[in-house]
Amino acid sequence: MKPSSAEREPLNLRERAYDSFTRHLLARDIRAGQFISQRELVEITGLPLGAIRELIPRLEAEGLVRTIPQRGMQIAHVDLNLIQDAFQFRLFLEKEATAVFATEATDSVLAQLLDQHESIIATCERAEANGGITTELVDEAQEIDWSFHRLIIDALGNAIIADAYRVNLLKIRLIKQEQTRLNYAVLIPTMREHLAVIGAISTRDPAKASEAMGRHIMSARDRAIGRR
Repeated sequence: MKPSSAEREPLNLRERAYDSFTRHLLARDIRAGQFISQRELVEITGLPLGAIRELIPRLEAEGLVRTIPQRGMQIAHVDLNLIQDAFQFRLFLEKEATAVFATEATDSVLAQLLDQHESIIATCERAEANGGITTELVDEAQEIDWSFHRLIIDALGNAIIADAYRVNLLKIRLIKQEQTRLNYAVLIPTMREHLAVIGAISTRDPAKASEAMGRHIMSARDRAIGRR
């Protein structure tokens, strides 16, 4: 039996509340470490208090907020523990996913990835030689960065892994907002690290592909904790 419209509406409100929260979080309308009330979330999301109250347990379970006695709700705070935990989780998932991707990705997909990365590197180098890389170009490169990693995870076709990765990616994006978002200094090196991973995948050797992805993720982690 299909759920009635009355039954679907609470679910729709909960999903809308979650989507709105994450959208505002990534837009930096809500900041990492910020204390926030349910009423403020109502104002920010434009959704009813009931939906926000139902949203809170999910955010707590995902580690995106925590309730501190006598102080209220706090958005996930970016500290060394969060950085280490989020990147370790990412390392475990993506190394294995990349090993699988090396055996299953089609030649045409790899060719598209190679062309996309070589193109953005060439565009950035031209821009740098002609006055500097623009914010729009940085944003384009950042989306290529996210899309590359999501493609490898999504290729597994495993909804449980994809959902866990999505939650961790929110934390990684919070970290990057506060610490290491792609900028002029790291944009081209990051894209070149991707090229190294694509090259390793192209050998169809799962171990080489996994190792290359591991090196890339550890490099990103080191940037986040200030080692590079």
